[in-house]
Amino acid sequence: MWWWLPACGDPPGNGPGVAVPVLDAPVFVVPGPGLPPEIAPQASNNNLAVTWHQGRRFFAWRTGPSHFASAEVVMNVVSSEDDGNTWRFEGAFALGTDVREPQLLSFEGRLWLYFAELGTSSIEFEPHGMKRTEYLGPGQWTPLDDVYDDTFIPWRLRDVDGVPQLLGYVGGENVYDADGEPVRIHWLRADDGMNWVPFQGNDPIVHEGGGSETDLVFLDDGSIVAVIRNEAGEDGLFGSFVCTAPADDLMAWTCDPDPLKYDSPLMFRASGRVWLVGRRNVTASGAYDLQLDGLEPQQEYLTYQLAYWQEPKRCALWEVDPATRTVAWALDLPSSGDTCFPDYLDLPDGSFELWNYTSPLDTPDLSWLEGQTGETAIYRIRLSFR
Repeated sequence: MWWWLPACGDPPGNGPGVAVPVLDAPVFVVPGPGLPPEIAPQASNNNLAVTWHQGRRFFAWRTGPSHFASAEVVMNVVSSEDDGNTWRFEGAFALGTDVREPQLLSFEGRLWLYFAELGTSSIEFEPHGMKRTEYLGPGQWTPLDDVYDDTFIPWRLRDVDGVPQLLGYVGGENVYDADGEPVRIHWLRADDGMNWVPFQGNDPIVHEGGGSETDLVFLDDGSIVAVIRNEAGEDGLFGSFVCTAPADDLMAWTCDPDPLKYDSPLMFRASGRVWLVGRRNVTASGAYDLQLDGLEPQQEYLTYQLAYWQEPKRCALWEVDPATRTVAWALDLPSSGDTCFPDYLDLPDGSFELWNYTSPLDTPDLSWLEGQTGETAIYRIRLSFR
């Protein structure tokens, strides 16, 4: 069953003349009545991407038996020219391995789909690099190409003021091995949408250590603020990093730790403020870093992982303060159990259409592990600031 009641409480900054975030009711798309007959959703529907292209909504997502890697996973793509109520089949990619982290890039009249290929083990993270294909027309794509580093995982790809930029990481196999080997976050650009080079200078690496999933936004003065998921741990710290870099040295990031872990970070600006969508740990403190002293690094890592997997989760909207490099909770999206791989579309009226996945909403106390072995569905929801 899929139902939802909005979160209670006032978002931060609530007061006279201050715009606050407001959510409409969710509209479930997968499973949903408007999908084309070529689409056969499996139990788990999660990693997703959306974009506008030539007046149509394009939507890509991963479907498989569960959240965990499987040879049965398929990456589906559909598009819609109406209000997202009926969809046209555009393609399906099944490689006999796990595929996830889709990215859609519409740029100068062309559309590309990028995604990560992984292995088939349900207990190992096995990055096999990034794939790319270009859209040729209804249901037609170019053959898949291998792009960039052979272990690179794409995370956030978008066109920023006419410059395609991509954040991703290499060394992802080290996130879950806790072997001390670093994960390296790369910031790239491709002025033609295809050939990826360091965003500035000759070195693409902006952070090295325990961080992986990363997103950023530019501020009015040309500087940036970013949020990094720090799951593997770095210098005894776990959770996240909130980072900034000045306009005249964008590759030099200064980062402060945060004990909360904002999985699947998605950042955007609205109402003159910086917003983050990321997973929330439903505990008294919400922290991933439990600050247990005296443990060996691997023991500390495993302790935090075990505790995190056993707790319920939400997908939440947070506000980021670039000046203090801090994050404050705003509200929860409709979400339960296994949830939070967001993307968004800008709507003509200035609001946003957020996309997300979740376990059934009538199971709010489902643990993350339980959710990953059960059914998940994908919805879209309008977010406005009033």
